[in-house]
Amino acid sequence: MSSELKTPVLEMRGVCRSFKQGKQSLQVLRGVDLEIAKGEIVALIGPSGSGKSTLLQLAGLLEKPTKGDIYLEGRKCSNVNDSIRTTLRKDYLGFVYQYHNLLGDFSALENVMIPQLIDGVKVKQAKDRAQWLLKRLGLEKRMSHRPAEMSGGEQQRVAIARALANMPKLLLADEPTGNLDPKTSEIVFTELLSIVKETGLSALVATHNFDLADRMDRKVKLEEGRLIDLRMESLVNTRSFY
Repeated sequence: MSSELKTPVLEMRGVCRSFKQGKQSLQVLRGVDLEIAKGEIVALIGPSGSGKSTLLQLAGLLEKPTKGDIYLEGRKCSNVNDSIRTTLRKDYLGFVYQYHNLLGDFSALENVMIPQLIDGVKVKQAKDRAQWLLKRLGLEKRMSHRPAEMSGGEQQRVAIARALANMPKLLLADEPTGNLDPKTSEIVFTELLSIVKETGLSALVATHNFDLADRMDRKVKLEEGRLIDLRMESLVNTRSFY
């Protein structure tokens, strides 16, 4: 196996994050360790307020850890300056949120082209990739529609296409189907999972939906600020049983 495949796409070592509340310090994450391999899809579960969004923001270099280190493909990047963090986000990361945050004045096609054009991709190449992604997500007949003319599920699929437009190494998704009804949620998640696997991306997906979490490669759980690998917990429980 090559060293490239062995190196985790994302690695977090002893990551802590605390926030000041007046004179008090609120400890949200307490020494989180996490590795995500190339092509691996990991479900991040835990109750509301457990710190899932904070962990994703740290992984996405949108916040800095109070303590600990974060690596993208072996590159230490937890404390680099804002300019480098912006470049790393552009080169490595794609984001999908619970709220799609599409640009209302632009069509679905344009929403997916814009990140590529900002990155210096030529118009034809950006259009071709945007069309491929939207077709792959079942939106070939909705490309010219603006967000207000689309359903919630369609808008979220555009947001997924936009997140994948610049071919990131790691997709970070925060409750990507949390605002959708169960049927639409299933459709959108199936499409997301399929395209992530097809393109060989890695993904960290925060979700409250245990059925969706069970369809990913493995699950990790945030509990009282610590991250538990449920695969290892299951192994320990099995050994205890015997």
